[in-house]
Amino acid sequence: MNIKLRKWDMKDLDLLVRYANNWNIAKNLNDRFPFPYGVEQGLTFIELTSKNMHTEIFAIDLDGAAIGGISMDVLPDVHHKNAEIGYWLAEPFWGKGMMRQAIEKMLDHIFLNYQVERVVARPFGSNTASHKVLEKAGFQLEGRFEKTLYKNGEYMDELVYAVRRKNRWKEL
Repeated sequence: MNIKLRKWDMKDLDLLVRYANNWNIAKNLNDRFPFPYGVEQGLTFIELTSKNMHTEIFAIDLDGAAIGGISMDVLPDVHHKNAEIGYWLAEPFWGKGMMRQAIEKMLDHIFLNYQVERVVARPFGSNTASHKVLEKAGFQLEGRFEKTLYKNGEYMDELVYAVRRKNRWKEL
C-alpha cells in the first residue's frame, strides 16, 4: 500500500476523530494529543496545522483518506540544524509498513527543504513498535534517559533516535 503526505483539510475531520480517539495511540504520545479525542479537538487541530511557521503537520493519506499524522519542527536556538518528528497511525493500519513509508517521505521532505543536518524522534521507552519503525527507516538510537517522562501517573524512559543527512541522503 502506497501512502502520501498532504496537508490536513476540514474534510478529514470525521476520520481524524474516529482514528485519534484511541487510547492505544494516545498513551504513546505527549499530552498535547488529548484523550478522549472529540470533534472540538479535531477542529482545533486542523486549524492549527495551517498556522505554525516552524512546524509542518501532514496527514498520512491512503487512497484519499487520512489514516494518521506526521509532523516536523525545526528546533530553535543552538539546535537550529536539527528537526524533530512526531507521528501516529490509526490502529487498523499498524504492522503494514505504512509508518515507515511516511517517516521516509517526511525525511526526504525535511532534507530537501530545510537546512538541517539531523532529524530526531523521541519515543517512549515502552513503545517498542515505534523503536522498530524508526530503525527500519534508518534512525539510530543515540540515548536512553531513564524515568524522565511523566504520563498518567507513571515515570517512563525517553529514547532519542536520530538520522543524519550525511549518513542517509548523501546526494542532498
